[in-house]
Amino acid sequence: MKVFLVELEPVETRYTAQWKEHLPRQMVNAGLDVEVITGPADAPQDTTPGAFLNFSGTNYWKSEQLKTISQMFADGTVKDGDYFLYTDAWNPTVLQLKYMAELLGVNIKIGGMWHAGSYDPADFLGRLIGDAPWVRHAEESMFNVFDHNFFATQFHIDLFLQSFPNVDQNKIYRVGWPMEYMEPLLREYDIPTNKMDLVLFPHRVAPEKQVEIFKDLAKEIPDVEFVVAQEHNLTKDEYHMLLSRSKIVFSANTQETLGISCFEGSIVGSYPMVPDRLSYTEMYGHSFKYPSEWTENWDSYLANKDKLIKHINLVLHADYEQEIDKLADSLSSDFFSGKALYEVIKGN
Repeated sequence: MKVFLVELEPVETRYTAQWKEHLPRQMVNAGLDVEVITGPADAPQDTTPGAFLNFSGTNYWKSEQLKTISQMFADGTVKDGDYFLYTDAWNPTVLQLKYMAELLGVNIKIGGMWHAGSYDPADFLGRLIGDAPWVRHAEESMFNVFDHNFFATQFHIDLFLQSFPNVDQNKIYRVGWPMEYMEPLLREYDIPTNKMDLVLFPHRVAPEKQVEIFKDLAKEIPDVEFVVAQEHNLTKDEYHMLLSRSKIVFSANTQETLGISCFEGSIVGSYPMVPDRLSYTEMYGHSFKYPSEWTENWDSYLANKDKLIKHINLVLHADYEQEIDKLADSLSSDFFSGKALYEVIKGN
């Protein structure tokens, strides 16, 4: 069985660049025969402001991948029993892949990794397009094409099923994401024993991340450094060095189906301060979660600001080293390993 890895565009400031480097190697180490289907080298790299990728560039990238896949069918490269893994399930070319496989009589399996969609009201698609029939029918159709629909968390599965309650749930798999490279990579950094009084905002500057709450907290605690990482145009290496010096990694997110930056923080001994909602609820123990109502929206934050300030000051002056280490180990095993994903592919 050949596994054709239909990869996401590798944006340097996103984990997709790391996936391009590490994911094929991890899959080979797991015993899979992998061939990467990439996109054009000149695809736009700059993300649409506040977004995960470039809204036009991503279609340029996927269209080139479709050309490659079409040629593979034309020249007989794709065989019965082969597997296509889409690292972004929201990829309309999977419909054309299914079209070719069905009409040419090639018996393949297809898996897709879901990150977001219109079914999430806090996502760009959810906010700007919502439940428009074209997008909902498209997402349900893509789900139906995939033999295996992969999600990183149960929260994300539940969110998806709220909009699509009638899909075949036997095609859903909670596998975590294949990021086992992350822990050894971050352990290489010189992690200071005495961290700075620094609170880091590691997320995209987008409405669902509520950066305005973070900036207001900075005004209220002037003797502590508050840094919005995206405002400093950091390389991935510079970001990781800043992360390793931080005492707290802060989230007030209203959208999160996994939360990679908080996991990264735990690896380098930074305390993830997260609301008790979204994927955080199932991933983090009581010690790391604050009540959701403290940051559900701006008005809720204002009503609970004093509690949040007190909580931040307590964490800054407490020792959570052992708890953070245990958290990093549990997150690595349960949510940031590709083991379950690879086993599904091998057993298809």
